[in-house]
Amino acid sequence: MKNKILKNMEWTVLICVVILTIIGCLELYSVTGNSEYTDLKKQLLWFFISIPITIAIISVDYNIISKISPILYVIMLFLLIGVLFTNPINGATSWYNIGAISFQPSEFAKICVILSFSLAIVKVQKNGKEQISRPIQLLKCLIVVIIPVLLIIKQPDYGTAIAFCTATAIILVTSGVNKKYIITAVLLVMIALPLLYFFILPNHAKTRIDVFLNPNLDPRGAGYNVLQSKLAIGSGKLLGMGIKNGSQTQLGYLYPQTTDFIYSAIGEEMGFVIAAVVIILYIILITKSLQIAKTAKDDLGSYIASGIAGIFLFHMIENIGMTMGLLPITGVPLPFVSYGGSSLLTNCILIGLLLNISGRRNKVMFVE
Repeated sequence: MKNKILKNMEWTVLICVVILTIIGCLELYSVTGNSEYTDLKKQLLWFFISIPITIAIISVDYNIISKISPILYVIMLFLLIGVLFTNPINGATSWYNIGAISFQPSEFAKICVILSFSLAIVKVQKNGKEQISRPIQLLKCLIVVIIPVLLIIKQPDYGTAIAFCTATAIILVTSGVNKKYIITAVLLVMIALPLLYFFILPNHAKTRIDVFLNPNLDPRGAGYNVLQSKLAIGSGKLLGMGIKNGSQTQLGYLYPQTTDFIYSAIGEEMGFVIAAVVIILYIILITKSLQIAKTAKDDLGSYIASGIAGIFLFHMIENIGMTMGLLPITGVPLPFVSYGGSSLLTNCILIGLLLNISGRRNKVMFVE
């Protein structure tokens, strides 16, 4: 059985993740030299911690994992509530600090919500796939997502909240929900955006949108980071300025260069070629995730893989888009590349689930 799982697994996904992690670690090596490579050492530690956890996730059938997801979901809700009473970091109450270890519950919430939401849809569709298009049944499933999203917005962490919404939308499309709900949701979002801007969003969020529309509005303040980011990417040209040689990166003009703007540092020091390779790797990763969803042995696997594809899709587009000034800055990390233990561990678990689903799909086996 184990041999069959290994043969069926989508190894391309794992290869993409390894290459992205190597590129991220190389850039962390470049930008953390002045701090004795502290962030790089922590990132490598989290990566090696993630390996046995990922293997464990692959080893246990995802149907069994999904059965304990309601328990994990409840624990996650308590963590999301509790984090609201912690001390703010950069204006957001998103982190628990336990000694030298800090973790972000909203990252782990991605796993719980994708599993629980997918399981909820499967249960609703036991009496027919069309059941998900019934308003009451759809609302019951959506509550699984709405509660954690509201708690995450309260932190506030709008980027992660949008990531949840993206994953939810892709799962619903995969589930065969009536298209009228998708169209209605799009129209409501279009109507809500100006209302959110004028009446709900805090001043710092409004400022980010204003600066996105016109970075020169406050070049020494709110627009500073995106201007430096665009300058760094442009300075890299085709082959880059070389590791530890980026002017914007090494002189500290680019900030935060290990998390939100690490793609800008890659563009400056490794150039257009490697920056383009990063995008291609994400496209392959997301495409393979959707392919796994399409070939999964059951609906549960299909929905879980679709949700994971949605998470990676949003993070890639938002992070790379904001570094180029194409999207507002939200503080969303670049999976496997940006520094962050919670993010890296969460993403490795999501990859473990993808490999788990792909290994158990109904694919033609090789005869030994």
